[in-house]
Amino acid sequence: MAKKSAPEVTRREFLGSACCAAVGATGLLSTLGSLRLMGAVASPANGPQLPRVDNATVGSDYKALVCLFLNGGNDANNLIIPTGSDYAAYATARSNLALPQSSLRAITPKNSDGRTWGLHPSVGELQTLFNSGKAAFIANAGTLVYPTTKAQYNARSVPLPPQLFSHSDQQVQWQHSVPDKPTTTGWGGRIADLVNTFNTKDDISMSISIAGKNTFQIGNQVSQYAIGTGGATVLQGSTTTLNPTNLDGIRFRAQKDLFAQSQSGLFEAAFATASGDAIVSSDLLNSVLAATTPLATVFPNTTAGNQLKMAARMISASPTLGLKRQIFFVQLGGWDLHAGQLTNSDPVSGAHAGLLAQISAAVNAFYNATVELGVASQVTTFTASDFGRTFRSNGDGSDHGWGSHHFVVGGAVKGTNIYGTMPTLSVNGPDDTGLGRWIPTTSVDEYAATLATWFGVSPTDLATVLPNIGRFAKPNLGFL
Repeated sequence: MAKKSAPEVTRREFLGSACCAAVGATGLLSTLGSLRLMGAVASPANGPQLPRVDNATVGSDYKALVCLFLNGGNDANNLIIPTGSDYAAYATARSNLALPQSSLRAITPKNSDGRTWGLHPSVGELQTLFNSGKAAFIANAGTLVYPTTKAQYNARSVPLPPQLFSHSDQQVQWQHSVPDKPTTTGWGGRIADLVNTFNTKDDISMSISIAGKNTFQIGNQVSQYAIGTGGATVLQGSTTTLNPTNLDGIRFRAQKDLFAQSQSGLFEAAFATASGDAIVSSDLLNSVLAATTPLATVFPNTTAGNQLKMAARMISASPTLGLKRQIFFVQLGGWDLHAGQLTNSDPVSGAHAGLLAQISAAVNAFYNATVELGVASQVTTFTASDFGRTFRSNGDGSDHGWGSHHFVVGGAVKGTNIYGTMPTLSVNGPDDTGLGRWIPTTSVDEYAATLATWFGVSPTDLATVLPNIGRFAKPNLGFL
């Protein structure tokens, strides 16, 4: 198979991907002041001469967080399913969405609450990771302003996250974790601001998005750098810099020379600086990636597989880039399954089964790649999503919910456990707002604080990353 090259785009698209976070988050004027932070490189116009890095190894002081966002709201009620006496109630409430008990993949959590559980039949790799101690589940997590009971929810006696059950609002709240006040940064970006001092270079940002702009990685000092599954985005004509005799090379040299000239206006100067720096950044990153030894691990050729493969390649390149901390954002859409969740009334197949199979295979390949690179205990992958979905079927799918179950994978994970409290699986029960919309028993803050602490954020700095963490009982859930 031919090697996949970096995408080539127009100048407008190029700047949009290089500077994707700041314009929407902070406005044009503040963006002009921070454009040089967008993966800028202070290097000659033709880029640095890079050594081969075939034998580079990732140091023992390296760590990476990988956020896998399930865009649209995963129906986690069909990811972890009761297999004991609660199965009958599950089957009744879910009706045509219920998975046959005989199809479930058995798991035996070491910290069981007395109930027994199985996994969707499509996640065989995830079952293996869980049973081998490399994966754990986080039960019923979601956005919260304060810990909330059903009585408090019904009485509205505590503040609730605004616009519950709204995709756009809950995606943003999951990614910034401060639902009760305006904020322009994400909790991943705030972590990056605190730990960026671990890195010895900042030529390429430690915050890499392989899925476009997101709230999660917006920081005050560290900006996200968007790349594609083939590498850094390059400007049209910038792929022939070593052959200046042809028209593309001449055009590229002219572009660089133009961007290097002094500009009289604020916007013009910022535009030229951002354009020139972004070209050098893309040249640098693509040169580094081209010089790394290809991974032996085979990844599935899927949306999630290709994104996670690029994350693994970036980890492999981290020694050359001088990065001892990296945060990645990858994303898979398609989870908003009000309809089409089933195929021919078969819950074992259909759209949801296909999505779960895709992330199970991709995450397993990524974990194997971290083993290959010798960093399995230094890389932690975790899922996030807009919200869960209703326990009750709507006939052909499920509707917007609240609390949901997530998983964490990595060599440092204290696996074969379910952390937090699984809800009482009963419509109109003690954990239900109605239709089987579970009130979260674990906050995004607690989930994020556990990851941030492992990543190197000190207890005294947790409130900087998660301003509301003091309202919740467990700033460390113990899964790392």
